[in-house]
Amino acid sequence: MSLDEQLEQLRARAATLPEDRRRVMEAATRELAASGTAERALKVGDVVPDFELPNHKGEPVRFADLVQQGPVVINFYRGGWCPYCNLEMRALQEKLPEIVDLGARLVAVSPELPDAAMSTAEKNAISFDVLSDLGNRVAAAFGLVFTLPPALQALYKTFGLDLEESNGDDSMTLPIPATYVVGADRRIIHAHVDADYSRRMEPAEVVDALRRRA
Repeated sequence: MSLDEQLEQLRARAATLPEDRRRVMEAATRELAASGTAERALKVGDVVPDFELPNHKGEPVRFADLVQQGPVVINFYRGGWCPYCNLEMRALQEKLPEIVDLGARLVAVSPELPDAAMSTAEKNAISFDVLSDLGNRVAAAFGLVFTLPPALQALYKTFGLDLEESNGDDSMTLPIPATYVVGADRRIIHAHVDADYSRRMEPAEVVDALRRRA
């Protein structure tokens, strides 16, 4: 089953939530789409800035070191609490052998603390690096950061989600989920950025982009 088919099943389940909750989430998505943040984010042809972040094991990972070895796939996700993100992470893991065979590296980035990133990696049986972007510093450099509307903040708390605890700050910011395929010259060759967090790039599309580059 493709990632999109799995996401569609999740969207169908979300549609059964109480109407008052759906209204809050849908309004937040519309507001983010109208803000134009996704359109202003880094896109194909842009050069990726260097960054260094700790992985889920606490080890420093520097983009410049990765890209010296070949193409890099960078996946920004909201957190291990997000079911859409978990589906995407598992789908990327399934394609990891093909990505590696094409000489590329895959890293995932979220604002979660390293302990939460470790939990995400273990829960999804991830063998690629899961990086902690505390304060969304790197996501901001990509133009992906937004602040959760107050109504959505309150709703998430009713779900038992404490972003301040998982992210280690009180900014209430998240990255728009995004996937970038970056060439060895540090230029983006393929990208997916969507204000609707339930829409993600198919991992097969990542592989196709790497093959075209090769």
